[in-house]
Amino acid sequence: MSTAERPVEATEQHEDVATDLTLRPALLSEFIGQSALRAQLTTMLTAATQRRESLEHLLFYGSPGLGKTTLAHIVSRELGKQIRVTSGPAIERVGDLAAILSNLEAGDVLFMDEIHRLNRSIEEVLYPAMEDFALDMVIGKGPAARTLRLDIPRFTLIGATTRLSLLSAPLRDRFGATYHLEFYTPDEMVRILTRSAKLLGVLLPEDAATLIAARARSTPRIGNRLLRRVRDYAQVHGDGKITTTIAKAALTELAVDEAGLDAVDRAVMEAVLKKFGGGPVGLGTLAAATHEEVATVEEVVEPYLMHIGFLQRTPRGRVATLAAYTHFEISPSGGLL
Repeated sequence: MSTAERPVEATEQHEDVATDLTLRPALLSEFIGQSALRAQLTTMLTAATQRRESLEHLLFYGSPGLGKTTLAHIVSRELGKQIRVTSGPAIERVGDLAAILSNLEAGDVLFMDEIHRLNRSIEEVLYPAMEDFALDMVIGKGPAARTLRLDIPRFTLIGATTRLSLLSAPLRDRFGATYHLEFYTPDEMVRILTRSAKLLGVLLPEDAATLIAARARSTPRIGNRLLRRVRDYAQVHGDGKITTTIAKAALTELAVDEAGLDAVDRAVMEAVLKKFGGGPVGLGTLAAATHEEVATVEEVVEPYLMHIGFLQRTPRGRVATLAAYTHFEISPSGGLL
């Protein structure tokens, strides 16, 4: 298994894409959670539609799986316009960006995932495109080189990132609105899973939905993935019906515990608690002790551990909390509770 992927998420790119798309809400009214964001976005969409103008550029940031891509597609549907999807790493040359922008029609949405990985030289070309809806191209080399400005249709750029701090200030400032997607509440997760179960054609009792939601890391993408795996387990090891017993057995097989921790999470927390006495421990040392990449620990593992209050970042390093000691049944003195 690649260290850059989690056990529960390792099959992400191998999922049935058609099924995954059916679980995505198509309209803002169908989107569950992120109430403040939805309210502000509704106002912006309504105002832009009434003025018959293109929507301002939007930037969504937050942990993976919280709905950034889904919201981009919803915006395009609400506007009644086409969406073009790309990512920062996919745009390697200025010509790539120019080709994408020149093929847009007025009002279209350009969704750029992982925008923080956009090459800085390409950013410079993107600035006038976002502000003046024009492409400044340099033709030729040396003394014969000349600058050519090409007008492009007014469009809406929607950027998505998990690392807002890596975006340059000039790029961040050119977005009309920046939204942070929060983790979802248990009630919101239950509603999301109940809706997904109906779309999948399976009966999901409330107690089973609550059980899966509690282990879904407050993230819809993970919740929907767990639901599909529980459905598979119910089909193979039962009569196809999802019950609390079936859900528990399926999640145990997936190595997802009551707090939503998987094998990588537990390895990190056990290293902090047992190898380093609860911390503080440096990020590099922690990554080496768990045989994981530093980026994996910092960007994939830590956000959820901090969200549920198991880990703290301090100037001296990572420190386990009392809640972590309790969950792993370890006393702060190093013995068992």
